[in-house]
Amino acid sequence: MSKLTLEQEALRRRTFAIIAHPDAGKTTLTEHILLSGGAIRAAGAVRARGENRRTQSDWMKIEKERGISVSASVMTFEHDGKMFNLLDTPGHEDFSEDTYRTLTAADCAIMVLDAAKGIEPQTLKLFEVCRLRDIPIITFINKLDREAQDPMALLDEIASRLQLDPSPIWWPAESGNRLRGMVEMGTGKFQPYAKKPAGSKEDVPHPAALPLADAGEYFEAGELQALMDAQELVEGGYPAFDRQSFLEGHMTPVLWGSALRHFGIDELLAAIGEWAPPPKTMPARKEAPPETRNAPAPVELTVEPGNAEVTGFVFKVQANMDPNHRDRIAMFRMASGSFKRGMKLKVQNTGKQLSVNAPIMFFASDRELADDAFAGDVIGIPNHGVLRVGDSLSESGLIRFAGLPNFAPEILQRVRVKDPLKAKHLKKALDGLAEEGVTQLFRPEIGADFIVGAVGQLQFEVMADRLGEEYGLEVIFEHSPYAEARWIDGDKADVEDFMSKYRGQMARDIDQAPVFLAKSSWETGYVMERFPKVAFTKTKERG
Repeated sequence: MSKLTLEQEALRRRTFAIIAHPDAGKTTLTEHILLSGGAIRAAGAVRARGENRRTQSDWMKIEKERGISVSASVMTFEHDGKMFNLLDTPGHEDFSEDTYRTLTAADCAIMVLDAAKGIEPQTLKLFEVCRLRDIPIITFINKLDREAQDPMALLDEIASRLQLDPSPIWWPAESGNRLRGMVEMGTGKFQPYAKKPAGSKEDVPHPAALPLADAGEYFEAGELQALMDAQELVEGGYPAFDRQSFLEGHMTPVLWGSALRHFGIDELLAAIGEWAPPPKTMPARKEAPPETRNAPAPVELTVEPGNAEVTGFVFKVQANMDPNHRDRIAMFRMASGSFKRGMKLKVQNTGKQLSVNAPIMFFASDRELADDAFAGDVIGIPNHGVLRVGDSLSESGLIRFAGLPNFAPEILQRVRVKDPLKAKHLKKALDGLAEEGVTQLFRPEIGADFIVGAVGQLQFEVMADRLGEEYGLEVIFEHSPYAEARWIDGDKADVEDFMSKYRGQMARDIDQAPVFLAKSSWETGYVMERFPKVAFTKTKERG
């Protein structure tokens, strides 16, 4: 039992996501943060149920084969008196929807930049998502152990392209083979860097930090003076860190390091603990479940982390994390209250009640039962199709948080199973993957084909891989005649009139909402002009 109040428990939570362009070193950084936090003993070679895993947070077969993250994963660990909930997101742009949903559960983001490449296209997209959600950003410039761009050029790029005030907390002394370490602004503390000996498989620990004036042994002629000059220039030329400006999204503290060489990681973890915000107050509505007779009108309210009622929302559903058990786990971000194992929670949009008897704290694919949890924590709720992405849960069943968005897919393809006798199995499997948000599923009103939609081609590859691995289904994706999908809405008579005229191009999504499948963007524009009373939308709120 916790001896702290609900407010005190919430204040010690740090729930943060790591965002980056593919290959910026995000998953390696995740590993080393876990290592620094004492959650694992060896990065990249974590013993899990008797086998060595290549990376603890990448657990799907396709992730291990390709060395990329394609699924958001959650890791919880305690360090320095605080509870950290680390949300590892896919870097690949084909999974931007999964990343967006995960960012709805984060209070802070760690933006990882490659020191040689700076801001890359996907970093820019993810940053825009953070800006839409007012998420404060800590910048970590990675891969200093390789030749990097000029540090000031990197900061100027952050300022010009992201419209953020960069505030350097540390400053690097060179990069690549000439990397000597880094100095802390303000204090003048120098953290030396130890090179990995040639031919050695083992890293050597980095020496203890010391005052820069006493660090001459780590430099060659002229280098120490050059760093001191740079330090003076940086302290005079860039703004000092202001936490309020950071929390408002105007400033980003900038840290440097090499995730692969475990350099700068302790400093990053300390910065997250000290500066990242605790769980925020969340806007919500008090609203009776649908079909409630004589229901009162919805009331707008705010949910404080210290409120007594347990409330929160499902931002992700993950099936078959353990293929042996055909499990299906909803990732539930708590917004308030003190959760206890065995507690009953109600789903707002269905009115169904759940007894949460086996809640899970995640450690990538490893897990342990959670006896209690507080605002800011992410727990896994095992269920069989009761919970979906965007669902709001609370003890009263009356609290509804804003739903998570579905975005119109950019690629639409037909899918069929090679063995016709397994057609029923295909329907069930596609429903499961659509509920997770892996892809979107559309069932045409006429015909028996399934149309699946995705943001990028890699999503289809992941889908085929999972259908084979988890359901034993060999599938074929075929070109579909459709180029765009739009949800339609409006007065019932107007919508029915439109649907009767375009019956052959109408479909239903997983929520049975009507969807118009257009053969081209020109056709979308044409029908929008012809039917001005019908709304054609690119996004739809789930939950």
